[in-house]
Amino acid sequence: MYETFEHTADVGIRVRAAELPELFADAARAMFSIMVPNLEEVGSSHSVAISLEDDPPDALLRLWLAELLYIFHVRRLVFARFDVVLRPGGLTATAWGEPIDPARHHLDVEIKAVTWHGLKLEQHAEGWLAEVIVDI
Repeated sequence: MYETFEHTADVGIRVRAAELPELFADAARAMFSIMVPNLEEVGSSHSVAISLEDDPPDALLRLWLAELLYIFHVRRLVFARFDVVLRPGGLTATAWGEPIDPARHHLDVEIKAVTWHGLKLEQHAEGWLAEVIVDI
């Protein structure tokens, strides 16, 4: 489950999930939903395998979102489905989506960067909570 919140001239993403891999996937969906509000119309014709190394998990979350944002800008791919496997010190994941098609994908807000500002990843009795601020 995710939601967005306003933060000065930026946008915040708040994600809650029972398990950490689910949180990483939901955070990615949340980020793409800011850029492409009709995310449910994004197909799965392209997949990209991603392997990242970082520690601690909050830094890995920021790196994960930054990598997806980089692929969005450079390869012009929009993603809507994610399979994330966390391992000690890193992750392996697959993101499914398709090339950006302005006729079908309603591009809204441009995200420039995933920031360190206000980055939070916490475990609670009911699961995980993350907050990430993206620069628009």
